[in-house]
Amino acid sequence: MFTVEQIELAHAKVKSGADFPKYIQEIKEIGVIAFETWVTDSHTVYFGKDSFQTESKPKYKELNVSDVCSKDKFEGYLRIHQKGETDYFTFCKHCAETGIEKWIVNLNKMTCIYYDKAGNEILMEAIPTL
Repeated sequence: MFTVEQIELAHAKVKSGADFPKYIQEIKEIGVIAFETWVTDSHTVYFGKDSFQTESKPKYKELNVSDVCSKDKFEGYLRIHQKGETDYFTFCKHCAETGIEKWIVNLNKMTCIYYDKAGNEILMEAIPTL
């Protein structure tokens, strides 16, 4: 099975949202089938086959996620992040500001779904393949 260290090595190559598809492909190759990232501190639970899972440590001091979700504003922030105009921490701050609590990536379906604090699905995106 994979380790958090292997995943973090792959993630270290990500400088912006533009690098995300290559990162996804790399962690898929080591056996990750899904992951759930929490905006509050960016800790992530990674899932593999046969119910395997491992969890990363928090990446930064806790952010306060807004109780009110602003989907339109979030989508604007997401677009600029995907163009490579913001770094990961800035994107996470934008998620918190706009009420995004977490995202779940499914590597079999190649989707990323963003959720608010009430567990509502705010946006589902297809992850581009290389």
